[in-house]
Amino acid sequence: MRISVEIDESILADAMELTGESSRSPALAKAVTEFVRRKRAQEFGRLMREGAFDYPSVMEEPPAYGADPGNPIPPLIKE
Repeated sequence: MRISVEIDESILADAMELTGESSRSPALAKAVTEFVRRKRAQEFGRLMREGAFDYPSVMEEPPAYGADPGNPIPPLIKE
């Protein structure tokens, strides 16, 4: 999609340098994509911290060997 935006030349030059692109359009596309990806990851992290999902905490003890109903396939190496 084509759009017209006003962007400071120094910011645009930084975006081109940081993305490794030599053209403005691909550099901006990469920068916007990365921005959206990071914001979504940040929001997911916030939801995880607030307990929005019922995943076990990393601090909890791992289940005994073969006792994890969420993972029916046992590990290759027994501990």
